[in-house]
Amino acid sequence: MILAKLTLRPGRAILAALLLTTCVLPACHPDRSAGTSEDATDTPTSGHVGISVDETFAPVMESQVDTFQKLYVDAHLKVTYQPEDSVFLDLLNDKVKAIVVSRELNADEKKELDKQNMLPRATKVGIDGLAIILHPSNPDTLLTLTQLRGIFSGQTAQWSQVSGQKKLGAINVVFDANRSSTSRFVRDTLLRGGALSPKAAATQSNRKLIEYVAAHPSAIGIVGVNWISDFDDPNVRGFLRRIRVASITARPHPTKDDYIQPYQVYLAPKPAALLKEHPELQNYPLRRDIYAISREARAGLGSGFVSFVAGQKGQLIFQKSGLMPANMQARIVTTNKRQ
Repeated sequence: MILAKLTLRPGRAILAALLLTTCVLPACHPDRSAGTSEDATDTPTSGHVGISVDETFAPVMESQVDTFQKLYVDAHLKVTYQPEDSVFLDLLNDKVKAIVVSRELNADEKKELDKQNMLPRATKVGIDGLAIILHPSNPDTLLTLTQLRGIFSGQTAQWSQVSGQKKLGAINVVFDANRSSTSRFVRDTLLRGGALSPKAAATQSNRKLIEYVAAHPSAIGIVGVNWISDFDDPNVRGFLRRIRVASITARPHPTKDDYIQPYQVYLAPKPAALLKEHPELQNYPLRRDIYAISREARAGLGSGFVSFVAGQKGQLIFQKSGLMPANMQARIVTTNKRQ
């Protein structure tokens, strides 16, 4: 597999550059077949509409789209799965009417839509966890946030610096794609705005990232939890036979029991008072919200799909896929430990 060097630019520069690129093409017009309807005949449950989705959420959103179109047979969604930057540009350039992403619009993006007299609506639809994945031969499956910061920044360059194991050699940091939401999350949240390792590389998708880590003992990657959490999915079962999911903790002096994986109970946000009352509970450190954003000025098919994803049926699909639904609360059940 050929890897590309990971490249990241400040968000504002990306927005300006890519908008310019779009408008110097032969025709700077919206893609009417994908994102808009010239005669505006679509309804919340019928018609044709374009939707762009962060590829990190492809497994769960494929289930959402499939269910929606089976329920509403006159609804035809043209869905593209791609890196985060491209998803937002599709929305800004009116190629699609709705997107599914891991952040809200930033100030520059809101300003651009305001120029178009568009008032976008963002709806939080779920909570995602980012899973750290390793080759099955890697013994370093318990990692602290401090260790992860060292690894992803490049300050920790050898696996021997993590656990003393020398046989794995240099750490091979790999992301799903250039300018993806996962690389942005690591840079902005985990590294607190610091630079990623100059040796970090990118594949072309989450699937290819999993395949790469499965084939390279020194590799470490990060994927959306829905790629490895739905145990009813044969693809997920196949992935889990080929890679290991690391357990991580934000606690400064952890015991073995403090390391956790991105299961739903840890994705559900828990207030400080509850964590104090139940010290065995934690919030998974690498969490992020999932948003569905519509730019429709009327109740069209894009808005209808967003309403479905945010509604009961869509929330149950998130729950089954191992994500935390936005509109459901986690219930804490206390049981007595066996003696």
